[in-house]
Amino acid sequence: MLLLTGATGLVGRALLRRLTTAGEPVRCLVRDPRRLGSERVRVQIALGDLADPPSFRNAMRGVRTVVHLAGAIRDQPLGSIEELNGIATWRMVQAAERAGVEHFVFTSALGAVSHDRTRYLRAKALAERAVLASDVRHTVFAPSLYYAPGDPFLTLLERMAMVLPAVPVSGRGLALYQPIWAEDVAEAIAAGLAGPGDGRRRYELAGPQTLSYRQIAEIVLRAAGRPRPLVNVPTPLVSRALRVLETFMQSRTPATWDEAELLEVSMTSPHGSADAESLGVTPRAMAEVLGV
Repeated sequence: MLLLTGATGLVGRALLRRLTTAGEPVRCLVRDPRRLGSERVRVQIALGDLADPPSFRNAMRGVRTVVHLAGAIRDQPLGSIEELNGIATWRMVQAAERAGVEHFVFTSALGAVSHDRTRYLRAKALAERAVLASDVRHTVFAPSLYYAPGDPFLTLLERMAMVLPAVPVSGRGLALYQPIWAEDVAEAIAAGLAGPGDGRRRYELAGPQTLSYRQIAEIVLRAAGRPRPLVNVPTPLVSRALRVLETFMQSRTPATWDEAELLEVSMTSPHGSADAESLGVTPRAMAEVLGV
């Protein structure tokens, strides 16, 4: 039995489809089974979430492998970024050790270090440290910026292009990424689960191109058929505006400062797409995936 968290996310949906198609017995830790769509009849359901540690214990009964994809890029009513990424992962690792889990698979992020400027990457660094220190056999996948057509990030850019003559870019927009399609991330994780691999404990998953945030935005807008000029907005102005928006809209805000700040931090690997290719996956370029 394999326990999957984050099954309703971009990578989780793609991975779950592969696992069930292969006939893998899967249990999903979810708050709302309806979000699994048609896959909910093909898996076992464990009700719970990252803010409910007792649910980890129940979900791991009889489980040999845990694939922990769930996380939070913004504060939630039930927990902060730090609690839902760092502390929750530490607690999940402890639960896996007590349950006799044989393999713990975790998705971190490229550039996750304890001294990063962003709360999200600092929390991911804490979580990764907990996994790597575990007595359970473990594998860490650290992707760069991952995406899928219709995801919230791409949709937000497209909606801004619908109503604005120019699309704002936080800061200079020069941070570098190696964007990788969520399907390619899922394929790499599935390959890591299916075979013994090369014995490594950490894989950096990156796409075939290194692009600045400005270049990524231009590709997304062209793919949507709405090319627009990009206007750089000073970071202090973006910070103040988004914090005011969060105060009034709370969880309904289309973007938070924590999310915007991530778009000013480079997430690249010196190995490029080599780690993904070592797992038999050849990542596709962003423009190709989006049909530009």
